[in-house]
Amino acid sequence: MNRRRFITAAAGTAAALTCATPLTAHAAPSAPSGTERRLLTEWFAATYRSMEAMTTELGLATDKIDVSGGGTPVPSAQTSPTNIGCGLWSTVAAAGLGLISESTMHRRLDRALSAVERLERAHGFWFNWYDAHDGSLLTAWPETGDPVRPFLSTVDNAWLVTGLRIAADADPALRPRVAALLADADWSYYYTPYDPADPVAGPGQLRGGYWPDKPGKGEPTGHHYGALNTEPRMASYLGIADGSVPSDHYWHLFRTLLPGAGQEQEPSGAYTEIDGVRVWQGHYTYRGLDVVPTWGGSMFEALMVPLFVPESEWSPRSWGLTHQRYVRAQIEHGLAEQGYGYWGFSPASVPEGGYSEYGVDALGMQEEGYRSLGVVTPHAGFLALAQAPTEAVANLRGLDRAFGAYDDRYGFRDSVDVTTGRVSDFVLALDQGMVIAALAQRLRPGLLQAPFRTGGFASRVRPLLRKERFSI
Repeated sequence: MNRRRFITAAAGTAAALTCATPLTAHAAPSAPSGTERRLLTEWFAATYRSMEAMTTELGLATDKIDVSGGGTPVPSAQTSPTNIGCGLWSTVAAAGLGLISESTMHRRLDRALSAVERLERAHGFWFNWYDAHDGSLLTAWPETGDPVRPFLSTVDNAWLVTGLRIAADADPALRPRVAALLADADWSYYYTPYDPADPVAGPGQLRGGYWPDKPGKGEPTGHHYGALNTEPRMASYLGIADGSVPSDHYWHLFRTLLPGAGQEQEPSGAYTEIDGVRVWQGHYTYRGLDVVPTWGGSMFEALMVPLFVPESEWSPRSWGLTHQRYVRAQIEHGLAEQGYGYWGFSPASVPEGGYSEYGVDALGMQEEGYRSLGVVTPHAGFLALAQAPTEAVANLRGLDRAFGAYDDRYGFRDSVDVTTGRVSDFVLALDQGMVIAALAQRLRPGLLQAPFRTGGFASRVRPLLRKERFSI
């Protein structure tokens, strides 16, 4: 299709949908048609091939591969807990959708778990960077030689623990080994208890992480993860679910910053008391849509967690509604406000090289939040499959038709600058992991969610989400 015609048609369709479709409490989308299912299954198979190509002989998914050449891509040297977690749940999804056999799944999970068991840890958690080929702790960055100070990241450990829980659920033979690993992963390590006398020093939130090369717990980051609608809430849910973090931690997270604080816009809302905690239930308004903002305005901050935790189901009038509106706002930004003709903004590879944070500035609390800059990342479109499947598929097909963003061998490239036509040479494990999880949820709902619907998630997390009353 001619690009100009596609842009015009897409913008008109989005405007009509935004104006004509009332956004009410979350309702699950209808099942995919036969045509859509075949297309999504094809996309899934290609994306999983990229994860296979990124996996080393040791069994760990690396950070990225360059797919611009015609030969077999060479995996990067480095990997992280997040990348490893993505590799684990991708293998489970591939088996659940019939792409690989159960025996192949077991063999791949067993190999990856054996590697994880050998990785150096501190305080029960994994460091941020390892050599994916031999499992050694990285102290120098492979591409530059710059020193790397070993760090224990809260959010990266959350995604590895997520992958381990999914692997254990899918393969009962691995459960004792996973349980032994997770027995030492105590989320209270990252938690600063709430101090009503000094809520700045004692906010009841999780630290960003620690450098453990200092005495005691190590040197903490200067910040806590304070924003609720961001990807670190997965660590919050994991800690609340296993009882290592108190449930009231959830109510000490910010829906927006407080009125009068420096932030992207002055919020609307009201104070309320829930479980004895005074909560500011704030929201932002973007082009007529009331939403709970993220920190930077990106898609993955809002929508990576519900790939695993059924927030929209447990909290349809709060989480379900803000997720719907967040997707609609990203569509509005790309098609109506900026006129790009495409949408889906989230941290990704810079098409010309490097990495950057992309998003919709008005949807984030940060005063200088992430900007779209015409760079669309396919994983952000896939994340919207649960809220806007028709629009998401059309957007992704358009990126392929206009820019050749889809590679039959390894799936969608990581990003596209739709103002210049430049397509990234890379695929990233994190972004492909999100694509795989989103496709799995669309093709077989709940496939990767079972470990997060039972136990402490059912008894501790679900009651919190059911009490949630966003001011939207």
